[in-house]
Amino acid sequence: MPFILRGVSLLGINSADCPHALRCKIWQRLATDLHPKHLDDIVDRVIHLEQLPEVFDEMLKGEVRGRILVQTMVD
Repeated sequence: MPFILRGVSLLGINSADCPHALRCKIWQRLATDLHPKHLDDIVDRVIHLEQLPEVFDEMLKGEVRGRILVQTMVD
């Protein structure tokens, strides 16, 4: 409701209905040629999936600033 009152449009796609093979292909492109160029400017740190529980604790305490990139695959 607050977005509607401010005239903001939330746009997106529903990838759950997209075939798995196509989703994998798109994610691969997002990691390569479609990689956001400004990502390095907004990411505060990179963590591994196993580190999420400790980061959740930091978030709940209000100790997190910026974006945290969760690396799920080894390069």
